[in-house]
Amino acid sequence: MRGTLVRVALAVTTMVALAFLIPLGLVVREIARDRAFADAERQAAALQPALVITTDRAALERALGSVPAGADGRVAVHLPDGGVLGAPHVAASALAKAKERAQAFRVRTGGGWSLLQPVVLDEGRITVIEVHIPEGDTSRGVGTAWLVLTGVAVALVGGSLVVADRLGARVVRSAKGLAGAARTLGGGDLSVRIAPEGPTELREAAAAFNSMADRVEKLMAAERERAADLSHRLRTPLTALRLNAASLGDTAVADQTRHAVAQLEREVDQIILTARRQSAAAEPVGSDLAEVVRDRIAFWSALAEDEDRDWRLDGAAEADGPVRIPVPRAELAAAVDAMLGNVFRHTAEGTPFAVTLHVGGPGAGDTVILLVADGGPGIADPEAALRRGHGQGGEGSTGLGLDIVRRVAESTGGEVRVERSVLGGAQVSVRFAAGGRQVPAARRGRRARKRRTGQNA
Repeated sequence: MRGTLVRVALAVTTMVALAFLIPLGLVVREIARDRAFADAERQAAALQPALVITTDRAALERALGSVPAGADGRVAVHLPDGGVLGAPHVAASALAKAKERAQAFRVRTGGGWSLLQPVVLDEGRITVIEVHIPEGDTSRGVGTAWLVLTGVAVALVGGSLVVADRLGARVVRSAKGLAGAARTLGGGDLSVRIAPEGPTELREAAAAFNSMADRVEKLMAAERERAADLSHRLRTPLTALRLNAASLGDTAVADQTRHAVAQLEREVDQIILTARRQSAAAEPVGSDLAEVVRDRIAFWSALAEDEDRDWRLDGAAEADGPVRIPVPRAELAAAVDAMLGNVFRHTAEGTPFAVTLHVGGPGAGDTVILLVADGGPGIADPEAALRRGHGQGGEGSTGLGLDIVRRVAESTGGEVRVERSVLGGAQVSVRFAAGGRQVPAARRGRRARKRRTGQNA
């Protein structure tokens, strides 16, 4: 915008300057020529009294020397008897024409112009005064005038460019401030505001932006409170579950139930704390995906043993090192739980599943891929399964599980794909863009452990 304003000012000011300066330069040249011819006419008129009084050559020569042009040798007097005083420059035909017309006129001669002024004497005799005007006299001062006019034009154009640049800088500064505030707001800082400045339109845009930011901040605060309130309502049934689980005794099933209730209570508490946090920018970003996968597999493995499911975990052993993902731990855990929960909800008991964590090398752009495969019937419509609210169908399906996984992956620049697995069922492939594993490449992909119901594989 700033460059555009400068170019527009340059074009407009240049056209205006040319529109005035070109005619003015031509007028200056014409004035210089008219001044030279008027001076020649005055000098010719100064000789006329001497010609009327006498035709004596000596007297006329003294008269010629008394005028500046005569002293310079630029005046000639053509006498009636054919004699000539001074140095003539015109041809005989021009001289005859002057006598015939009996009036002054200009003749182009070599090196300039000549003014022919006929003077009528007694008895019809005609004497012609010739005043030569050099070419330089007709353009004297024109070059200086044109140089001054050019300087004025350059000063005007330069001044207009400076003014346009300052105006453009003001507009651009206001626009950049508005754009920067919009980027900051988009990055999650809801407290950003902008001071209205610049042209009226940009001031109105800044005021509208501040109003929008205030509205967004209020809506986000209301949404956080609503989410926290809804989550808080789960405390009452959770308390009842915890009391019931405490009375189940000391069996393995009772321990698993109490552990599940405690885990659910921790998740609800985390949801409430996250919802009431004032700034999402303050949340810690980055967590160890391998550690999250190990933790969630340990949670789901108990249910897998109860349902007689074979399962396998590859690439997430502690010896393989951490896999840093720019996502909070709670969100990663929710995504892994959603993927494993789909296996248990939508496949029959005894169906095997496998979880594989793979970290690509530097050539792969530090890509992390998490695969969850099962031996179930598969997913008939993978695209619909990834759309929020559609799900895989069936009782207990909210259609939000894979959408949660998709949003977590896309927040890192990754994606989710649903394919056919080597076990015969569905395979959910989640690609994250991450910092990569912090261990030698030779350890990547090592198998962590393999379990089968009731024994180690």
